[in-house]
Amino acid sequence: MNLSEQEKALIQAAIEVSKNAYIPYSHYPVGAALQTSTGEVFTGTNTENAAYPLTICAERAAVFSAVSAGHQNFARLAVVSKDGGSPCGSCRQVLAEFGVELVVLICDLSGEIKHKTTVKDLLPFAFGPANLEHSSKI
Repeated sequence: MNLSEQEKALIQAAIEVSKNAYIPYSHYPVGAALQTSTGEVFTGTNTENAAYPLTICAERAAVFSAVSAGHQNFARLAVVSKDGGSPCGSCRQVLAEFGVELVVLICDLSGEIKHKTTVKDLLPFAFGPANLEHSSKI
């Protein structure tokens, strides 16, 4: 698969941040690197908690970091894990909030691409902001 230099750098950023994962329970490191439409990159890693529902995934950590810095338009996301696991449903929904055309690179920890897809393909028939546009008129 031919990758741009930006995509290669994004995958490498995800690999590097995965080394910071706090994973005392699952031992399953995940790293995510999210590139904004202006080219800035925000990273995130999974952070587990003994109260399991309080755990946050790498993808959402990256999105929330970017939003906290004032960004809402994203170009691509690289997510890495030991076996190239796909983003969970919660992460797919959060990503869909910011656009279903977002390119998602799913890789293993060596950087091998398992899937190059979009949020739209990961979450067909996504519920999003457009679904709420007419709700106030009811």
